[in-house]
Amino acid sequence: MMNIARYLDSTYLKTPLQSGLSEGETLQKDKELAQEAIENGVFAVMIRPDYVSEIKKYLQEKKSDVAVGTVIGFHEGTYTVDQKLAEASKAIEDGADELDFVINYQAYLKGNLDTVQEEFVKCTQLCMQNDKVAKWIIEIAALADEQIADITKNISGWAEKHFSENELSRIFVKSSTGFFETVGGKPNGATFEGIKIMLDNAGKLPVKAAGGVRTPEDAEKMVNMGVKRIGTSSALALIKKQSSSEEY
Repeated sequence: MMNIARYLDSTYLKTPLQSGLSEGETLQKDKELAQEAIENGVFAVMIRPDYVSEIKKYLQEKKSDVAVGTVIGFHEGTYTVDQKLAEASKAIEDGADELDFVINYQAYLKGNLDTVQEEFVKCTQLCMQNDKVAKWIIEIAALADEQIADITKNISGWAEKHFSENELSRIFVKSSTGFFETVGGKPNGATFEGIKIMLDNAGKLPVKAAGGVRTPEDAEKMVNMGVKRIGTSSALALIKKQSSSEEY
């Protein structure tokens, strides 16, 4: 029987402005997320950088091995390389175990592959040097199928060129931020079709499906396809084998 909890990154990424909550209320929500993860064997909590230090401290006080993840260059991905490095360095200093970078997919769409490769290599090097996990969000809802394949293949190639065999398992390709605005009702998160394209082109890199995985059946299907992690705001529902109406 599959232990789906060990594949889950339980996620809350709304800012106080987006949610209408105060800073203190947001921190409390993150603490509740962390406690829920502890009680249900969830692999990681994924939160905004501003709250990493407090949540890391909370988990340490609870003597928990739940990982703390955060997002870098979120959600547009258009931060400069130096900005992403600075944000990532601060997150690592604050205790983040895993860093989910939004790749500059807009630069990719403009054909600026050198820019995308530079940020991938430099930011991933920072993570590897500090024994962290780096996940690269490619925002599949913004890309055509052939672009999903191409950018995934490029990331895989850069990883194999610049990093050791042992490091590749700590370099993920991830589908979505959950914040991209689509038109016409198109999904803005992981789809089976998009994930299959990623898996087919990721080489030795693990794949994370994020956004839109709302039923236990979908979560198990993703894992059976080969996905190593699932980002979701519905972790507890998935563990309890319930469906969720959450957006992410």
